[in-house]
Amino acid sequence: MSLFRHLLATGTALAALAATPALAAPLSTVDRNGAQVAIEPYAPNIVRVTIALDRTLADAAPGPGPNAPADATGWAHRTDQSGDIFASSAMTLTVKAQPWPAAPTQMQRYFAPSLPPVAITVTRPDGRPITEMTGWEMSPHTVNGEQTFRVGASFAVQPGEHYYGLGQNQEGVLDLKGRTIDCRHNYDAPAGETVCVPFMVTNKGYGIVWDNPSALKVMPGLHNATQWQSEVGERISFFVITGDTTDQLYAGYARLTGATPLPPKAAFGLIQSKARYESQAELMAVADGYRQRNLPLDVMVLDWFHWTRMGQLDIDRTYFPDPKGMNDRLNAMGMRSILSVWPRFERESRYYNTLAAKGWFLHDKDGSVVDGLPFRSDRAGALLDTTNPETGQWFWERIRDNLASQGFDWFWLDETEPDLVPDGHFYSIGSGDRYHNIYPLTHTTPVAEGSARDRPNLRNLILARAAYLGVQRNGALFWSSDIKSTWEALKRQVPAGLGFTATGMAYWGSDIGGWQWPNGPKAERPLLIDPAGATAMAPDYADYPELMVRWFGYSVFTPTLRIHGQRPAASIWDYGKAAEPVLANFLRLRYSLMPYLYAMGHQTYQTGAPFMRALFMDFPNDPKVATIGDQYMFGPAFLVAPVTDQGVTKRPVYLPAGADWYDYWTNRRYTGGQTIEVAAPIDQVPLFVRAGSIVPMGVQVPSTATKQPLEAIRVYPGRDVSFTLYDDDGTTNAYKKAGGGRSATLRWDDAAGRLTASGKLPTDQNPATLVQVIRPAS
Repeated sequence: MSLFRHLLATGTALAALAATPALAAPLSTVDRNGAQVAIEPYAPNIVRVTIALDRTLADAAPGPGPNAPADATGWAHRTDQSGDIFASSAMTLTVKAQPWPAAPTQMQRYFAPSLPPVAITVTRPDGRPITEMTGWEMSPHTVNGEQTFRVGASFAVQPGEHYYGLGQNQEGVLDLKGRTIDCRHNYDAPAGETVCVPFMVTNKGYGIVWDNPSALKVMPGLHNATQWQSEVGERISFFVITGDTTDQLYAGYARLTGATPLPPKAAFGLIQSKARYESQAELMAVADGYRQRNLPLDVMVLDWFHWTRMGQLDIDRTYFPDPKGMNDRLNAMGMRSILSVWPRFERESRYYNTLAAKGWFLHDKDGSVVDGLPFRSDRAGALLDTTNPETGQWFWERIRDNLASQGFDWFWLDETEPDLVPDGHFYSIGSGDRYHNIYPLTHTTPVAEGSARDRPNLRNLILARAAYLGVQRNGALFWSSDIKSTWEALKRQVPAGLGFTATGMAYWGSDIGGWQWPNGPKAERPLLIDPAGATAMAPDYADYPELMVRWFGYSVFTPTLRIHGQRPAASIWDYGKAAEPVLANFLRLRYSLMPYLYAMGHQTYQTGAPFMRALFMDFPNDPKVATIGDQYMFGPAFLVAPVTDQGVTKRPVYLPAGADWYDYWTNRRYTGGQTIEVAAPIDQVPLFVRAGSIVPMGVQVPSTATKQPLEAIRVYPGRDVSFTLYDDDGTTNAYKKAGGGRSATLRWDDAAGRLTASGKLPTDQNPATLVQVIRPAS
C-alpha cells in the first residue's frame, strides 16, 4: 500500500492525533530533477522539509505528534543561480540548484544512487552555517507484508558539534556523538528500557524533529556525518528548529507539538508507591505512618493487580472494600491518589469479547487478536488499540465511570511503549511496524482530553513510562521503567534523565531504589549505612539501605520524587534505623524547596524549557561541559553532582566556567572553570549554588495541600539576578487563565546589595523580613 493510499485510508484516525489540515500548506514545492522538495514554515525559527518523488506525498501534512498550523508569516522565497532561497528573520534555508544529470559513467551504473540528489543548507541570516542536509535515501523493502521503503537523510557535522535527546537511553552516556542509537520503544533493551522521541538538539544552535513514527536509527556525528534512517516510509519529512539559546529550541518544540502543562502541585511532593499494596488496610497504614512520624507526603499510589481480572477495569472489593472511603480519607489527610490502569485485557475479562468483536485490539494480518507475548513468560492479555479514537474514548469512559468515580485522582497508564510489541501486527491505522513508536501518544491523549472535558476543575496528571512527539501536552510524568536495584542502575539514571529532558520532556524520574527485587553484588567497600532494622530487602543485600539513601538524595533534585519497587516494604522507615533520619532530612529539604520547584514548573509551562538541565544548556561557551552527564543544573540556581558508587565519601565536581559557585553545605565560594574534590558524606548530595541566585525556601508542611509560607529568601551574591515566584490553588486549571495564579518577581541588585519585589508576594509576606544574604565562608 502506498503512503498516499494509506493516509487516505486512515485520515480520520490521524486527524484525531494532530490538529493539522488534511494537506499541508508549503510555502513552495520545488523540483530537483524529479525530487519534490516542499518547504513549509511554522515560525521564523521553525521550518519543515519534505522530500518525495510523488508531489502529493511531498505536500501532505506531517505525521502524528506535531499539532501546530503552518505559518509562513515573515518568510520570503526567491530564486537565483545557487537555488531556491527561503528566508526569515531567524534563518535562511537554501535548496541548492542541481544540474541536469549527465549520462552515468560505467562505475556509476553500478554504484550511483537512483534518487535525484537534493542538498539543503540552513544558515543564520548573516550567513553563518547552522546545518546542511547532504543527501537522502529510499531503499525498497517489504515490512510486515507491505511494500515500502527504508528512508533516511544525511547531515554534515560542524567542528565541536555534540548531540543530545532522542528520548531515553540507559547506556550511561549523555552525548550521542559517534554512537548508533536504536531509537525505538524497547522494554527489553539490555541497559534498561529505551524510549524514542525523535527530537535531537545540538550545541550548534539547532534541533531536528524527525517526522516518522516507525523504528529509527540515528548515527549522530559518526564518521563525520549524522544519519537518520527510518524503517518504514515513502518520503523524508523533518523539522529544523533554530535558536540562539537551547531554551529557544525548546520554545520552538513546544510551539510545534504543544505546551507542557503545569502539573498539580502534589506531583512535586513525595509520591509513595510499591509493587504492590495488597489491601486497603496496608495502603492506609503506610499513609498513616507518614503522618504519625510527621513526614510530608502528597500522593499514595495503588499499583497493579488491584483488579479482579486484568481488563476488568475495577477494584477488587475483597481487598479494597471501600475505595471511595479510602480516597476520601486520604483527601482529608491532605493526600491524593494515583491508580494503575493497564491496556491489557484477559480473554476471560468482562469487556474482551465486545472489544474483540469491534476490532479494538492489536491484531494479526488475518484479524486474529494478539494475546500475550511469546517471551518473558508474559502469556496473558490483548492490547487495547487506542490508535482508534473510538477505542480511546471508550477507554476513558470506563476509567471515568469505574475508577474516577471511586475518588481516584489521577491515573498511571502503564505499558505505554506498548509492552505487546506491535511489530509484525496491526493497529487500526495500519502496520505496527509503520507506527512502532506512536502508542504513547495515542494512549495518553484520550485520557488527557477526557479528563479535561469531564473533570474540568481537576488538573490532569498521567504517569507513563514511554513518550513520543507531543506527549508532553497530555500532562504526562515519565519514569525510567522497571530498572534494576543496583548501583550500576543508579549511575545510569543520571545521564538517562538528562537525555530525556534534553528531548523537551521536562518531567522525568526513576523508581527510587530500583523496581526489580533488591539484588546486587556484595559491597566492596565499608558500608556507610548500618542495615540494622531494614525490612526492604533480604539480609544478604546489606548495602541496599545505603543505595536507597544515595538514590533518594539524588531524586530530591529530579522533577518527580517517587518511591517504588518490587520489595517487601518501601516506606521511608523500612530501610533501617540509620537510614530513616537521613531519608527524612532529604525529604524535608525537598519540601523546603517547594516554592522554588513550583515556580520552575510554571516557567516550563510558559517557555517549554526543562528545569533539570544538562550543563550544555546553560554554559554553551564552556567546551568542557559538552560531554558531562553525571552533573546537571536543577533550575537556574543548583548544580547537582550525585554520588552513585557504594562506600564513596567524596567525588570530583567540575564547576562550569563563567560563574562563581557556593558550596550549599559550607557556603564556601569557588571560581568556575575548575574541578574540585568535594566531600560527600552519606547525608549530603554534592550541591552548589551559582553565584547570583535567588532561592525561596518554604516552611515545613505535611503536604502541598497545606498553604506554605516562605521561611526565607536566600540570596547568593555575585551578579544581578531575578526570580519569579508563582503560586496558585495547586489543583485546578485556573492557572491557564488570567488571574488564575499569583506571581511576584524578586530582583537582586548586586552592587547595591538590595532585594526588591515587583509586587505583593503570593504568600502575602513582606520580602524584607525574609531575605538571607549568604556570605562566603572563610
